[in-house]
Amino acid sequence: MLKRSLGSLEVSVVGIGCNNFGARLDADATKDVVDAALEAGINFFDTADIYGGTKSEEFLGVALGARRSEVVIATKFGMPIDDDHFGAEPAYVRQACEDSLARLGTDHIDLYQLHAPDDRVPIADTLGALHELVTAGKVREIGCSNLNVAQLREAQAAAGDGPKFVSVQNQYSLLARDPERDGVLDACEELGLGFLPFYPLANGLLTGKVRPGQPIPEGSRLAKMPADRSAHWLGDRLQAQVGALINYAQEIEVPLLTLAFSWLLSHPEVSSVIAGASNPDQVVANAAAVRKLSTEQIAALNVLTD
Repeated sequence: MLKRSLGSLEVSVVGIGCNNFGARLDADATKDVVDAALEAGINFFDTADIYGGTKSEEFLGVALGARRSEVVIATKFGMPIDDDHFGAEPAYVRQACEDSLARLGTDHIDLYQLHAPDDRVPIADTLGALHELVTAGKVREIGCSNLNVAQLREAQAAAGDGPKFVSVQNQYSLLARDPERDGVLDACEELGLGFLPFYPLANGLLTGKVRPGQPIPEGSRLAKMPADRSAHWLGDRLQAQVGALINYAQEIEVPLLTLAFSWLLSHPEVSSVIAGASNPDQVVANAAAVRKLSTEQIAALNVLTD
């Protein structure tokens, strides 16, 4: 498995998004996915304190066990766990980190990420608390999620001589190309950030299993999604793009899954594609879905999804 740099970390170009752990997957099923990932050479696991009602971190830590030193663990703080646990105030940042360390069963977090901006708190204050955690050895690198260009630049300036964000995690896929248009990808190059795309498979639309005009596969994320959310993914524009991508994949005899992963990784700013998996077969498929695309193939994909 190829690796790319993320600050001082080296992460596999395919990672595991752990939002299924503790939600769709129990502890045993989580271990099956983790075992398959390690066997496939994946070393990067991205979770959050809110995933699985806080169970994701716990299940991940148990599944890794003595193999903790072999992997890079990323987790996040800031989204509401309940009415009392949320935000980016320094005291909460410190407590959230302690709570995540306990759930993960580890003494350090490799990449600790602000899950969303908190307009109530100056970013300098949040960064100060994160600096303390890095100095204490509880966190190796820090990152962020759902920040725009202005917020990224503000954070870079506010960090001063202290630790700076090394990553930003925003939505990005063939079907959601906003980071190209809103300047976040360019800002990554400017500020030296690694980009981590979430929803890289567009909630399953880019797996090749969802075909326009056909029933949504039972048990899939889209099938279980509330109608008000799935309406976006099943709308006419995205369905037309999916149909065009499926036709192109068949034409060049490359699986759509491979095109989805490899197109993302054709952007040097992307450090790792962190996709969720609900069983070992999906892990194996994701791990194998990376190849170098030709300039012509990348151009064609850009046109089909413009």
